[in-house]
Amino acid sequence: MLRIFKKILTTGVVTEKFDLARIDIKLDAGANELDVLGIPLKRHIDRQFSGSLAIRAVDAGSCNGCELEIHALNNPFYDIERFGIHFVASPRHADVLLVTGPVSRHMQTALLRTYEATPNPKWVVAVGDCAACGGEFGVSYASCGAVSNVIPVDAVISGCPPTPLVLMQGLLGLMNAK
Repeated sequence: MLRIFKKILTTGVVTEKFDLARIDIKLDAGANELDVLGIPLKRHIDRQFSGSLAIRAVDAGSCNGCELEIHALNNPFYDIERFGIHFVASPRHADVLLVTGPVSRHMQTALLRTYEATPNPKWVVAVGDCAACGGEFGVSYASCGAVSNVIPVDAVISGCPPTPLVLMQGLLGLMNAK
């Protein structure tokens, strides 16, 4: 244990200097854009869903890039719950299904069951390029391709992966269209 402490003291700090001034500008710009998207999103949710929109994220065979961006919506910076959006563990409690990735043959039945378990009215959003068109995987012996090949899709959010702000724009677009 003492050997480790000695190593830490003799090595010192090996990371780069942190430029707080440069970061503050980026965070303020992102926060402003976040509020510009979040306020109308909150209004739609209050009007259409009595203040709370429940989302169930379904990974149908993706590389997890889209899931990382979806999970970023819950971090302290984006904090999507302040706008009335929360993620649920059961499709029985969901209003929206966010489906990522090309639908693998192994996930086809699970996706169908999840869709059937979601109460009506329900919206399905295909998140990412793979969910939209099958991506580089397409339709093969192992992949059904796009989510729309398995279940009906109401909206598509493009990107590889789409950023959290793009995800919020897609949800706002879906609510404006419906």
